[in-house]
Amino acid sequence: MKARDELRLSTLRMVLSAIQNAEVAGDEAIVLSDDQALAVLRAEAKKRSESAQIYADAGRTEAATKERAECAVIEAYLPAAMSDEDVAKIVAEEVAHAAAAGATGGKAMGAVVKAVRERVGSGADGQKIAALVKSALGS
Repeated sequence: MKARDELRLSTLRMVLSAIQNAEVAGDEAIVLSDDQALAVLRAEAKKRSESAQIYADAGRTEAATKERAECAVIEAYLPAAMSDEDVAKIVAEEVAHAAAAGATGGKAMGAVVKAVRERVGSGADGQKIAALVKSALGS
C-alpha cells in the first residue's frame, strides 16, 4: 500500500476475497488449509491466464496485458512448478509400473494419471499431466 502499486494491491485484494469466499462456501464456514488456499490461488491464476488469452484473441490487448500482469502477481505467491522434463520422467516411471502390472493403453490412463498426481502434488498442471500420460501411453 505504501508503495502505491495499484495493480498489486487490487490483485491481492481480489485473491483475499476469493479465499474468504472459499472459506464460507458450503454448509458451514471453515478455515482453509495451506493446500486449499494454494488451490484457490492456482484457480485464480488460471482464470487470469484464460481471460488474457480470450482478450488477446478478441484484439483487446490492453485488457489482456492487465490480466497477464495480475496472473504474474498471483504466481509470485505460488510454489515453483516442476519442469516438463521432471514431470515427463515421473510419467515414464509410472507408465513402466503400470505396464509391469499388466495395464497398457487407454485402460492404464486413469491409474497412471492418479499415481503421477500423487507424486507431483501441486507442482504441475493437471492438463499437462494428462497430455503427457496420453502421449506416453500412445492412446
